[in-house]
Amino acid sequence: MKLSSQRNFVALLLLLSSCLCLYANARDITADYPIKPIRMTVSSGTGGGLDFVSRLVSVPLSEALGQSVVVDNRAGASGSIAAEITALSPPDGYTLMMLSASLVVFGVANKTRYDLYKDFDAIAQVAASPYMLTVHPGLNIHSIKDLITQAKTNPEKLSYASTGNASLANLATELFSHQTGIRLTHVPYRGVGAAMTDLLSGQVQLSFLSGGSVFSQIRSQKLRALAVASATRSKYSTEIPTLIEAGVEHFIVMQWHGLLAPHGLARSKLDRLNREVVRAVQRPDVAARLALDSTEPVGSSPEQFTEFLRKEKTQWLRAAKIARINND
Repeated sequence: MKLSSQRNFVALLLLLSSCLCLYANARDITADYPIKPIRMTVSSGTGGGLDFVSRLVSVPLSEALGQSVVVDNRAGASGSIAAEITALSPPDGYTLMMLSASLVVFGVANKTRYDLYKDFDAIAQVAASPYMLTVHPGLNIHSIKDLITQAKTNPEKLSYASTGNASLANLATELFSHQTGIRLTHVPYRGVGAAMTDLLSGQVQLSFLSGGSVFSQIRSQKLRALAVASATRSKYSTEIPTLIEAGVEHFIVMQWHGLLAPHGLARSKLDRLNREVVRAVQRPDVAARLALDSTEPVGSSPEQFTEFLRKEKTQWLRAAKIARINND
């Protein structure tokens, strides 16, 4: 063998050896993940629906990963504080964020220092609960048709509660009003609790809120559900028609929860987290607990959740334009 050929052969062996070492190291890193607790930032305070889902999922996730998944509530700026913390964290799989639809809506209506679609990698949509249009039971309104008739007869006389200006509840109701040609009076509140208090007392007449927020009040007949904003009837309340059935075309509004990581997470870690999240929400005990709040497990793939986020952004950009809300 010529000297040049020998050198080339040795160089090739060294290159193959280096590649094998790198591959082995990469496999070792993946196999060892996680080696310390994982922080799950939550873009809300304790006690709300997002916090509930986060803590519910964190338990089986901790068991499966062999490390604690610590819920870190970072309320403020409609979730932007949690988003900023997560976006600036290393993409090593040790800082994740549980978000809801409200954060997408906030980004549509406000300027942020992060880009929800570039600074994060989608792991999985975890759960979803359709919005429900409810009225105070003292009203002589028993259907969407009744509501539209009364609202057109007395424009702006009926008032609706929301969880704040440019909130999901606000934009959902404005979208509904636009599609049905009615005018309602908006009464914003600083949260679900305050809105629910006045809704139950009859100070405001109706609301669009998630099933997780109003389902117990509907079951106890303290509120009357006119329709659910999902593609099909909820399996937890099959007697309630959808808005689509009631003639409001393509009207789907969900309060959903999903898990993100800082952009650049290794695909092996992303797949591991997705696999364990899907297993967690498919557990019978987890699904049963979600059902108590009319919430269903989802467990989507990263690609499905990415596409879902894009569609959500398109819908709420349209709703913000209808409501004359922008982020300039």
